[in-house]
Amino acid sequence: MKMNIYNKIFDMGGITGVATYPEYSGIGLMADLMKEILKIMRDNRQSIACLYPYSIPYYRSRGFEIVSDKMTFTIKDNQFPKPPAVNGMMQRVKENHPDLIALHNEFALQTHGCLVRDDLAWNEYWRWDVEDTIVAIYYDENDKPSGYIVYLLENDIFKIKEMIYLNEEARHGLWGYIAAHKSMFERIEGANFSNHSLAFLLEDGHIKESISPYIMARIVDVAQFLEQYPFDRAESVFSLCFIVRDPLLEWNNLAFILHFNYDDFRLEMIESRALDSKNHNFECENLEIIKLDIQTLTTMLLGYKRPLYLRSIGRLNASNAAIDKLEEILPEGKAYFSDYF
Repeated sequence: MKMNIYNKIFDMGGITGVATYPEYSGIGLMADLMKEILKIMRDNRQSIACLYPYSIPYYRSRGFEIVSDKMTFTIKDNQFPKPPAVNGMMQRVKENHPDLIALHNEFALQTHGCLVRDDLAWNEYWRWDVEDTIVAIYYDENDKPSGYIVYLLENDIFKIKEMIYLNEEARHGLWGYIAAHKSMFERIEGANFSNHSLAFLLEDGHIKESISPYIMARIVDVAQFLEQYPFDRAESVFSLCFIVRDPLLEWNNLAFILHFNYDDFRLEMIESRALDSKNHNFECENLEIIKLDIQTLTTMLLGYKRPLYLRSIGRLNASNAAIDKLEEILPEGKAYFSDYF
């Protein structure tokens, strides 16, 4: 699997079905199994792993952290948006239609956090859908697909599984398509993974919306991840030292020193056992040091929470100067992740 992280495509591992028989619980088999999975990912240079958690506290204890949310919404029939007319047309298609796959791929390649779906991901996407699920694509006046909706009409409810669009014309076209079915439902229910409230886009924004954590992730190999990470341009020459704590993977318990030089950076690593040595202290005395665990590093680098907030709640230890530098080099924007596995 692959994942877009600020327009850089990373190899990603998806984890599901991690379990043991009840009689084998409590003896560390789950932790051993998780560690073995992550070791295989590291060997495959899958530097980031994602999962849908059955228990957030449990997976936090294994180094995972929340990186994206799911917003669900309900729109009553009298709150329905009135989109302007568009020049394109909607067309129903079958599952795995080539235009559907190509459209999602184009969307994923420009959307931070999005899974770039391969055949396995698409199979998982359709696995739990009922037979009456419908797919419709919006084509602009040049016959270019630029948005789609996956939905179900059931019990007088228009249920939106997924709706993506590349531009505002496609968004209006999709809502116009829903409006054409207005006589067939009493309300709309759906999920929104963009981290932007749908209410703001509606004339009557007094709709019901709820937000809940969705996907958790963890950096599998910090060095591999940092080497690929698309930092923003540094405005000066400086160095930062991440001292990382990982409860499961010993290869991440290091000091990672990043030397920034405007558009470039260089990574150095120091063994954790050398962190308190005099030589190490001398080497790092002019560095800005950030102390944090692997969970905090993951959620910060994926944009779910910013450095200043994480310090304010005690999740990282850093000076004001270090926070300023982090805010300068870290891209902005929360992750869009709509897949389940």
